[in-house]
Amino acid sequence: MKIFYNIKLLVIVSIVIFSCNTKEQNNKDKDVEKEIDVTKFVDPFIGTGGHGHTYPGATMPFGMIQVSPDNGISGWDWCSGYHYSDSTTIGFSHLHLSGTGIGDLNDIRIMPINKKVDLSTAVKTRDELPYTSKYSHDRETATPGYYSVFLEDYNITAELTADTRTAFHRYSYNDGDEQSLILDLGFAMNWDETVESNINIEDKFTVSGYRYSTGWAKNQKVYFVIQFSKSINEYDLYSDNNSIDKTNLVNGKNTSAQLFFNKGSKNQLEVKVGVSSVSIANAKENISEYKNNFEFDAVKTKADISWKQRLSKIKVETKRDSLKTIFYTAMYHSQVAPVTYSDIDGAFRKENDSIVFAKEYTAYSTLSLWDTFRSEHPLLIFLTPDKVTDIINSMLEYYEDKKVLPVWTLYANETNTMTGYHSVSVIAEAYIKGIRGFDVQKAYEAMKETMMQNDRGLEFYKKYKYIPYELLDESVTITLEYAYNDWCVAQLAKDLGKKEDYEYFLKRSQAYSYLFDADTGFMRGKSKNGNDWHEPFDPKFSAHRVHADYTEGNAWQHSWFVPHDVEGLIKLFGGDTVFVKKLEQLFTEDSEITGDNVSADISGLIGQYAHGNEPSHHIAYMFNKANAPWKTQYWVSEILKTQYNTTPNGLSGNEDCGQMSAWYVFSSLGIYPMNPASGEYQIGSPIFEKSTLQLSENSNFIIEAEHVSDTNIYIQSATLNGKEFNRSYITHQEIIQGGTLHFVMGASPNKNWGVKN
Repeated sequence: MKIFYNIKLLVIVSIVIFSCNTKEQNNKDKDVEKEIDVTKFVDPFIGTGGHGHTYPGATMPFGMIQVSPDNGISGWDWCSGYHYSDSTTIGFSHLHLSGTGIGDLNDIRIMPINKKVDLSTAVKTRDELPYTSKYSHDRETATPGYYSVFLEDYNITAELTADTRTAFHRYSYNDGDEQSLILDLGFAMNWDETVESNINIEDKFTVSGYRYSTGWAKNQKVYFVIQFSKSINEYDLYSDNNSIDKTNLVNGKNTSAQLFFNKGSKNQLEVKVGVSSVSIANAKENISEYKNNFEFDAVKTKADISWKQRLSKIKVETKRDSLKTIFYTAMYHSQVAPVTYSDIDGAFRKENDSIVFAKEYTAYSTLSLWDTFRSEHPLLIFLTPDKVTDIINSMLEYYEDKKVLPVWTLYANETNTMTGYHSVSVIAEAYIKGIRGFDVQKAYEAMKETMMQNDRGLEFYKKYKYIPYELLDESVTITLEYAYNDWCVAQLAKDLGKKEDYEYFLKRSQAYSYLFDADTGFMRGKSKNGNDWHEPFDPKFSAHRVHADYTEGNAWQHSWFVPHDVEGLIKLFGGDTVFVKKLEQLFTEDSEITGDNVSADISGLIGQYAHGNEPSHHIAYMFNKANAPWKTQYWVSEILKTQYNTTPNGLSGNEDCGQMSAWYVFSSLGIYPMNPASGEYQIGSPIFEKSTLQLSENSNFIIEAEHVSDTNIYIQSATLNGKEFNRSYITHQEIIQGGTLHFVMGASPNKNWGVKN
């Protein structure tokens, strides 16, 4: 009986254990299902219309390859190579920019066709190209890591997917049709221009070469290798519009090729493309993982899984799928740039043509720092801190040659686009928030040397304590941004015990005070005599990049850039009441922009607030500092509702490599890094019932918004980990410790919550 009882007990225990394991596995499966669901909310077409300047093609998170369609138009709204208003394509190139205001890249373009064409005629516009095709959005699909379109002129279905350094194409032809591809290295768009190119038919399955170009990136060298699933039967090669016979190799400024393939038993042709900044050999090494295999579906699945993992770092809960679409598309766009630049062996080319190796890190380029320091880089600290370390190490490698930190790097070229040195902010913020893995002493040396040199107006800034308007255009914006950069240097100096440096840069960070005109309530251009303002003055006046005091904006939009000392700015205004009145006027003033050369970047207007451009992005959170947090809640909610939607026109301005989207990610959660290097996040108005930020495998930070709705936008009360929470900011340290921030929302403002006594 005892033996029987023990056996019976063992069976029961086993059943219980099995049941528990099954439940645990089921829970894991449900978690996986939740992760599987998030990519269905991503719509890569959001931002491809209007002035969003995004591309719909395939890429991996921060991937080297961005394989995407090109329309062939040179124009501001075609900076990414594609615009949703268009319906003609010239093929699929492998490097693209996401949301920039300047067009470049679009390198190594392939176009599938089903007939022989003549490439010997010189062309200047896409209408003169002999291989364009119409397409319809009804037969066009895009998901994270995948793109497909039907080419109407050739009855070809084109599919694209990508691994980090390799692109995969799959073309499906009609029965009996010629299976052919065009490779055109000469035709360029926007700022880009081919300088030299090369095509080599290595064997029946392989084509390699290079394309050197100049444009926004002045010295861009792209080496490539293309492998095919079918053998090449014939080919036509061209150099500078001349047909070249009896050779497998062509050089010239503009080279092109038409390849004809053995039809075989399948109507599909698969293509694999690798690129490198270093050499053809490195391009081959970058695709070596796949050797001679064409694993389109496997790579597509791998890309999908990778994006699921990235997007699932933050899980939001809401009954409105449209909000999930905007949110997860924003998460997607926040992680396509910066882009991988070093090859699989760590090698990469610098602007001076030297080849160096990234040791124990991955080198990144496409650093749109004027935009992304504001909220994309702060977001990456949560989503992928290892990338933050790599980005800083990439900046420090740049510093090795230049002895100055980067401004805006594209394909490792310094473009010197935009104002300030916001790499300083990225480094200071990262260190203050606990990111390590880089040489902080070297980083500090780079920050200090950058801010002590004399280029880009720093000579005037140091001499006059601000930049006089008659000595440099955009003097007000540049002065304000240098003041913030100085404050960032001061914070790291303080952390490193460099007291003298701390006091020096902290004092310099007050430069904004010299430009504040108390009579008008604006930051204004001041002459070098220290007394006279730039006249005549109209706060709505905009002059794009020429004889302007402000960068891509006007006095209304730029007078608020003092994120490091809002309290000091409030004092200049004369106190909270005056400050709040003027700040609210920004949003309620009429939206007229005056001038004959108005910046196209001024978009997404609410009054004079311009959400379509980055200088406005912190402003709505400044009410918090003036004891009016309910006004921050109102205006942040208004921006979230009006400046983003689920259509191709869903971004109110340039995406700018993730910044526009990162603003949405933070703000929709209910927090925002108004001053990224401060270690604080201002609290706004959350839109989700619950948001879970995965900090690690075992730690989450949860934000709950009880009763939240379109009308219930105001915080009534809050608790942090069950204890009363009554302030309008939360610290980075509080977030990374994990826990729950719980808001109770209502339709009317609680003017006592978050107000300092």
